[in-house]
Amino acid sequence: MTKLTKRFVETVEPQSKGHVVWDDEFPGFGLRVYSSGKRSYIVQYRSRGRSRRYTIGLHGVWTPETARREAKALLGQVAHGGDPAEEREEDRKALTIKQLCEQYIADMEAGLILGKGGRPKKDTTIATDVGRIRRHIIPLLGTRRVRDITKPDMNNLMKDIIAGKTRVTMKTEKLRGKAIVRGGRGTAIRTMGLLGGIFSYAVEAGVIEHNPTHGLRKPKYQVRDRRLSEAEYRVLGGILKEAQESDRYRIHAEILRLIAVTGCRRGEIVNLKWSEVDLDGSCLRLIDSKEGSSVRPVGLPVVEYLEEERRQRTGTYVFPGQGIDNAVGNFPQSWKKLFKDTPLWDVTPHVLRHSFASIANDLGFTEITIAALIGHAKGSVTSKYVHTLDSTLIMAADTVSGYVKALLEGAEFRRNTYTLDRQSRQSAIELMLVDAAR
Repeated sequence: MTKLTKRFVETVEPQSKGHVVWDDEFPGFGLRVYSSGKRSYIVQYRSRGRSRRYTIGLHGVWTPETARREAKALLGQVAHGGDPAEEREEDRKALTIKQLCEQYIADMEAGLILGKGGRPKKDTTIATDVGRIRRHIIPLLGTRRVRDITKPDMNNLMKDIIAGKTRVTMKTEKLRGKAIVRGGRGTAIRTMGLLGGIFSYAVEAGVIEHNPTHGLRKPKYQVRDRRLSEAEYRVLGGILKEAQESDRYRIHAEILRLIAVTGCRRGEIVNLKWSEVDLDGSCLRLIDSKEGSSVRPVGLPVVEYLEEERRQRTGTYVFPGQGIDNAVGNFPQSWKKLFKDTPLWDVTPHVLRHSFASIANDLGFTEITIAALIGHAKGSVTSKYVHTLDSTLIMAADTVSGYVKALLEGAEFRRNTYTLDRQSRQSAIELMLVDAAR
């Protein structure tokens, strides 16, 4: 044993198997000399009845004086119940954001992550979540340790996504496919919501104690309030009529028309199966909508259209694709081309759905009735045991789909909402009295 000085450390000779030289003035502080000639400073101590050895660092980066001060600090931690070697090992094993996200993805794909309504996330939702994880979360935070993440980190992440820091164009698995990642406000809001769920998953797994996204102030969603005017419905009808004469766009035009007269979501119509069509019940019995299974009332114009198509088509899907038995493809590309360079260039299937609900409101139907018509969560008819729908819902579906169909065919109306139109109310009363007298 000798005092570890710079001169001694640099002159000590290595041995064939390596050895340790202890400092004679500071017990537990030593120099490890490897057979290669490399030298590092160490400190040895006892914790919970075990002898532990902690490597401070290499000579050259550390001097004997700085290493001795570090050793004193480490032994001070030991005296207060700490264990530097164990803490370092835990740091090495600590989950990174990337590792946590990969675990989350694996459990999500296995159906272990529950989404809306306590149901496993759908494949489309999983694909969207995985995209946000790999294109935004991992590039910005992947190497950080989960337990080190703070609320300011979350705030900075959100700002980076809004500013487009993750903007990139990348290839996808599809032939000649590419994904354009822009970031922006909407993407940031949704990504932070997903990340909040990932951190809740980490809390439940015992990885961290608190979710750093809680209390984070996020921008408000920009409400999409675009709806078609009655004049625009007539323009839409002309576009769809022309497209139906084209072999290339006919089936896509029919999908758009059906969305317009039902208020259904895009995927609900594109993937609609004949087994989900209940013509006698005037409804669609959707097996797997956004809200789970859903019974959707449809009006007489829809029933008549589906009756006619049923006689002409075979297979599983109402709108069949080119394969053996699958749903039609390329719908997003087709409707965008149909509306390009027209006054309706900004119209989407969601706009058609929103417009259907707005027409229903214009006609005086209540919010709960409208919710049932379009399959919204707060009014959705979800019971698979419902065999006969309320006559009010059928009447509402007839009225709204009939009104939209007439607009698409070029009709012009002069009307007020039923609740404010006395002539309509009086006519309804007179009709009721006539029927009662029979």
